[in-house]
Amino acid sequence: MLRKILPALFILVMSHQLALGQQFMGGVHLGLVGSQVAGDNYSGYNKAGVNAGGWVSLPLGAKSYLQMELGYIQKGSRENPDQEKGRYDTYIMRLGYINLPLIFRYQYNNYLGFEGGFSMNFLIHSGESFNGYEVTYSPFNKQNICFTGGLLVKVTDRISIGLRTENSLFSLRKNRVTGDVWRFWGHGQFSDALIINAFYQL
Repeated sequence: MLRKILPALFILVMSHQLALGQQFMGGVHLGLVGSQVAGDNYSGYNKAGVNAGGWVSLPLGAKSYLQMELGYIQKGSRENPDQEKGRYDTYIMRLGYINLPLIFRYQYNNYLGFEGGFSMNFLIHSGESFNGYEVTYSPFNKQNICFTGGLLVKVTDRISIGLRTENSLFSLRKNRVTGDVWRFWGHGQFSDALIINAFYQL
């Protein structure tokens, strides 16, 4: 249900604002991602990735904005061997998504802002391997919804740096697997990502 509501809500709000003649801002963003998967028996934001795309922001008031982004984000999980800790296995999960965040942003002062919202993830490629061998025992869901929140620091009139967390609300996989955990309304494996972005206003 939520997967249908999020895009429809943005379209409704954006249409209303444009009908009122509200001026919108837009630009591009580029960032780095550190991610992990809750329920895969590993820990740590060890899977590095990129996040890149564009954004459009509509003013709702003197200090509040509604922002929509469209981009590409890499998530997943990684475990590297560490002989000192007795870990000898290599594991990697690579997930690539088209990402569609819908963010409410509040500008606290001239330099600092806070944000929160949801994002739709649409899976476009995936891969998983253990000790160099491909793993195919449990397929991934093609879409997911994530909660997102963070803060934004204004560097110049056109450049801002954002730090954001993005956590999936639904399981990454279609089936339950060994080690999966409970989150909100079901068991599964869930993606957690820390994202640092540079936003440029055109």
